[in-house]
Amino acid sequence: MDLIYTSQQNSFRMEVRDWLRSHVPQNKLPSFDTDDGFEAHRAWERTLSEGNWGMVTWPKEYGGRGCDLIEWLIFEEEYYRAGAPLRVNQNGIFLLGPTLMEYGTDAQKARFITEMAKGNEMWAQGWSEPGAGSDMAAIRCRADRDGNEFVINGQKIWSTRAVYADWVFGLFRSDPESSRHHGLSFILVPLNSPGVTVRPIPQLNGLPGFAEIFFDDVRVSDFNLIGEEGQGWSIAMSTAGFERGLMLRSPARFQQASRRLVELYRARQNDILDLSIENAVVQCYMDAEAYALSTYQTASRLTKGGKIGAESSCNKIFWSELDIRIHETAMSLLGPYAETEGVGMKYHEEIAAWVDGFLFSQSGPIYAGTNEIQRNIIAERLLGLPRK
Repeated sequence: MDLIYTSQQNSFRMEVRDWLRSHVPQNKLPSFDTDDGFEAHRAWERTLSEGNWGMVTWPKEYGGRGCDLIEWLIFEEEYYRAGAPLRVNQNGIFLLGPTLMEYGTDAQKARFITEMAKGNEMWAQGWSEPGAGSDMAAIRCRADRDGNEFVINGQKIWSTRAVYADWVFGLFRSDPESSRHHGLSFILVPLNSPGVTVRPIPQLNGLPGFAEIFFDDVRVSDFNLIGEEGQGWSIAMSTAGFERGLMLRSPARFQQASRRLVELYRARQNDILDLSIENAVVQCYMDAEAYALSTYQTASRLTKGGKIGAESSCNKIFWSELDIRIHETAMSLLGPYAETEGVGMKYHEEIAAWVDGFLFSQSGPIYAGTNEIQRNIIAERLLGLPRK
């Protein structure tokens, strides 16, 4: 891996920086788990699309720029440095988009990716079920073929962004005689279909960031089947690789958070009695940089034809636990001020952002596959340890 940027990469960075400087909203957008906030973030996705920044690695014909993964990492660094809004359509652009690029037909790519890039269609993820959380092989939600349609019955739960989304992608059991990871299909379902019911689930902050989805004889065209019928498990594992290993949580997210943590330490250091907090701040900063270097190494390998394998589980554990450490350290720095979210204080918005980030970080070891399951994968597939 060469850590020296080329002149072309440096020019790309400046182009990104200049565009963001001119277009990032001056005022922070409301939470995208509210009606107004979701629409404001959808409008931002459209602004990105107008500049062909929706997903820079996509081909130009689908609204991208044909960039490689190194340029994507550069884009992410500038994006977070500029304080740009979080991506409300992250399930689509970071997870489903790469999956469609690899497994979708030309017709499916033309139909879904362009609308996704424009922010016209927002996506939720439909993996978990009441009896199938981290163990996706236990999925029971059925998709029975009827001619050129699937009839879907069952339930999904913990579906991120489903309250406001237009579509959900997920795994469904298309072979009723199958078990475990066999007989599953990867299907896209419009959430306005007759027979679909979406019920919000409040997060720790009270906002409906998740939902449960009920399917009652929902008919879906087999055009929405990604890949071959019954091959959904292998396709979903590729999607999970994007989620855990590279796309969903770029290192820039944690680099920017660690920089904010250093700034918070400098503002509060005269009031700190526990000197071990200083060590925690430094460790968080170093870990964020280490994760960035590791991701650059992975990106370099992928650009040379490599694949993301079980090591994506290592990434997922690292970034999710790093996120918790960063925010726990921030809570230690804020002390009792964190309990009030800084009401009436000069820096109340910044303190509220730390508190909100702390609450969200608690979910990191759970979503994208619990860290306990990821440790099992590491033990079996990377270390070759026997099952108990």
